[in-house]
Amino acid sequence: QVQLVESGGGLVQAGGSLRLSCAASGSIFSINGMDWYRQAPGKQRELVAVISYGGMTNFADSVKGRFTISRDNAKNTVYLQMNSLKPEDTAVYYCNAVISTITTRASDYWGQGTQVTVSS
Repeated sequence: QVQLVESGGGLVQAGGSLRLSCAASGSIFSINGMDWYRQAPGKQRELVAVISYGGMTNFADSVKGRFTISRDNAKNTVYLQMNSLKPEDTAVYYCNAVISTITTRASDYWGQGTQVTVSS
């Protein structure tokens, strides 16, 4: 089985920073892209940041210049560094990865989500 576990969420004041981590474990053959999504109450889930295996990144316009995404392939881990946080960043943040196992073809896997709350 493959499991993605997020950590690092919490409560922070506007202007503060948080660093989210997502570690993949299990019978992993390979991991392709790793992404961060977020979903606020009553809103659709939105893509926040993506990173390829080779480190190419892209960000939603709403977080450009404030968030960075990185990965450690040796640890099967992706990070989201969030700076200059705003109340509108409040959401549940989800890790997503395309993973191939030793017995299955590539498919999407999701973490359980971690809550980020930014107060004013």
